[in-house]
Amino acid sequence: MKNENPHIIVEKGVQYKLGELKDNCIQYDFKSILIYLDAKGKLLFGKNFKIYEEDEVVLYKLCIYFIRDFEACAKLNIDPNKGILLSGPVGCGKTSLMKLLRHIVPHQKSYELIPARNITFAFNNIGYKTIQEYGSSNFYCFDDLGVETTGRHFGKDCNVMGEILLSRYDLFLQRKTRTHATTNLNAQELEERYGNRVRSRMRQLFNLIAFDKESKDKRT
Repeated sequence: MKNENPHIIVEKGVQYKLGELKDNCIQYDFKSILIYLDAKGKLLFGKNFKIYEEDEVVLYKLCIYFIRDFEACAKLNIDPNKGILLSGPVGCGKTSLMKLLRHIVPHQKSYELIPARNITFAFNNIGYKTIQEYGSSNFYCFDDLGVETTGRHFGKDCNVMGEILLSRYDLFLQRKTRTHATTNLNAQELEERYGNRVRSRMRQLFNLIAFDKESKDKRT
């Protein structure tokens, strides 16, 4: 059933209006989105969750991407057809934000968030079928890209996530299927982990949105 008011979201009986609907187009309000994200974050992650003022630049970029504000994306050199690679230090909130942001656009197809290490564990057990599965046209966000171990199945080593990213790149070219990921690694570390070929594909697959490298650990 089509949602007639996708800009209005109800959580626990409270209505959050993220913008105005004009001529069948939502004009979003960033401050209203932040209020909703703070409330939804507390529901998802507990009462200690909060939106930090120093993260608002990153949040703004993520929001304009998810609401598909093409004009604002163009100004910040964000390509709405690519996926998001959200990078930053351990504990800065990358995973929480990628779990959270999909809720502001309930009318859009959502993605499944999968830890990269779980995918490698699956490969170790069932082999190359894992690469086929995640190289499929489903919509994924690979969490903690780069911290997974090298896969090993029947004595053969495999850079599992590297292979999956190459498959996702082919899918992107064929069907414009987007892929998201979070990582603690910088560009050079990603290249060392996956090689130049995968790194070059990642540039075409992802918009890089990065937290400040001094961003504090929010888990403490």
